[in-house]
Amino acid sequence: METREPLTEISPDRKFPKQLDIAQVCAYGLSILSAGVFLFLPFFNLLHPSPWQRSIGTIHSVGALLATVLAVYTGHLAFPLLRGSVKILPQVRTLAFWATSLGFVAIATGNLAYMRFNANLEFGGGRAWLKENSPLVPLVLSNYHKFSGLFILPIGVACTWILWTYGDAILDKQHRVVLSATCIALLGLMFFAMSDLATGFGMAKIRAL
Repeated sequence: METREPLTEISPDRKFPKQLDIAQVCAYGLSILSAGVFLFLPFFNLLHPSPWQRSIGTIHSVGALLATVLAVYTGHLAFPLLRGSVKILPQVRTLAFWATSLGFVAIATGNLAYMRFNANLEFGGGRAWLKENSPLVPLVLSNYHKFSGLFILPIGVACTWILWTYGDAILDKQHRVVLSATCIALLGLMFFAMSDLATGFGMAKIRAL
């Protein structure tokens, strides 16, 4: 029979990186890089030849993107909140407030962009150009983008007011209906913010300011 040499004992002083630690570092690193690339999207407007797109377009895109990120994060937290998680309730209250505030910024800057968008064709207005070249875009995409953004503010204000008014008592059994309605509204806030951002990027790709 063959004789095997005994395994050499590894000194406890030598430290090798654990696979779990490497995976965790890679996951966090890729997540941060991906988020950075995603948040950098509005700044591509600074390279646009139109001065309106470089100014109003950049400001509106930054506000809309940040509002969408917070609204999506708040909407995802609505699921554990609906199951009665007490720990995340203060976080949801704060996120709902800031998502609503940034939503207001996005709507306010969007109105500035919309005034430029509605200019006559002789002044380079996007809406008039789209009516001439692609009538379906202002009829469907533009109207949906406009009205879906307007749902963000009332839903956000209502959810923020309910969460701060009821406080921790919203998790009580007698307030179960209020909690369910608030969580569903937070999911609606997430949906309208995402669809508003997607249609806004789509319109800017077809015709900028």
